[in-house]
Amino acid sequence: MTSTGMNMMSRIIFYEDRNFEGRSYECMSDCPDMSSYLSRCHSCRVERGCFMVYDRTNYMGNQYFMRRGEYADYMSMMGMSDSIRSCRMIPMYRGSYRMRMYERENFGGQMYELMDDCDNIMDRYRMSNCMSCNVMDGHWLMYEHPHYRGRMMYMRPGEYRSFMNMGLSGMRFMSMRRITDSFY
Repeated sequence: MTSTGMNMMSRIIFYEDRNFEGRSYECMSDCPDMSSYLSRCHSCRVERGCFMVYDRTNYMGNQYFMRRGEYADYMSMMGMSDSIRSCRMIPMYRGSYRMRMYERENFGGQMYELMDDCDNIMDRYRMSNCMSCNVMDGHWLMYEHPHYRGRMMYMRPGEYRSFMNMGLSGMRFMSMRRITDSFY
């Protein structure tokens, strides 16, 4: 895995009110619990890098991908609640991308290897479900619907033996996208 020095410069600023008003909290790395810094969050500004923000502490709950830009009222724009409780910095990665996805838990059933984006696993692989995966290289976003729509999940290198055990019961992943340096 190749990371760059840009990771140290990632920065996101959360604001309690819309249009970057009210109390603010700045993050330059992972933060498992933001509730002591802000009571709510209605806008944010990503100055550098990419982040996943979560509506529960310890990187749990609904996830939202934030890349460089200003989100003056992202709560209503993205259908998010006002309770952003944790955030994770996504390190910049330059290298090959590789993920194996499996139709059953514990790496069972049909296996397909991805090295690029897949906008619809049903169309490409005739696969109706993805229940586990092994991310060997790169950082990925997995979406519940084809064409990169619906709820998403950030996947960094590692083994994910059961999506159901991760609190994703009933959620199916139907498309996957690499987080490439073009997002930064």
